[in-house]
Amino acid sequence: MKYSILLLSLLACQLAPSPQAAVANSQAPAAIVSADSIVPPQYDAQKRLVKMTKPASEWKRLLNEQEFYVLREEGTERAFSGDLWKNHAQGTYTCRGCGLPLFSSDTKFESGTGWPSFWKPLKPEYVTENKDNGYGMVRVEVECARCGGHLGHVFDDGPRPTGLRYCMNSVSMDFVAQ
Repeated sequence: MKYSILLLSLLACQLAPSPQAAVANSQAPAAIVSADSIVPPQYDAQKRLVKMTKPASEWKRLLNEQEFYVLREEGTERAFSGDLWKNHAQGTYTCRGCGLPLFSSDTKFESGTGWPSFWKPLKPEYVTENKDNGYGMVRVEVECARCGGHLGHVFDDGPRPTGLRYCMNSVSMDFVAQ
């Protein structure tokens, strides 16, 4: 039974929108971020985003169990369970692991999947996309480009102008109101 629920949760993130729903060094940004803060990106001399790394033991100390499961172990929260999927306020969605600004509320839309969905990130270099063949599906995983935290997946069934649907886990992000 629990495997059926897990499979249904994973498949739900692949559903098309319903018709009704239209840093490897110590100078890296701090990993403890309050829900009302954005940690601006830092760039190296070659104008590449400075990444941050931490051992799993440090992430376990900084994140709660669900955050660790999703951000560090590539888990997925249950559909319709996160605190951000119905958020309609104006502001910025940031990485819960490192505070990097990821998405604007201006690009958020109701996908009907139960997860926050966006049609583009704030900047393409703020997210990393990787091929994901897990659970017998072919998907594209989305990670925070700074800390490598798992955010969710991107699909090509989103609205215009991009046609993309970044299906993100609420537990992977914080929201900073304008």
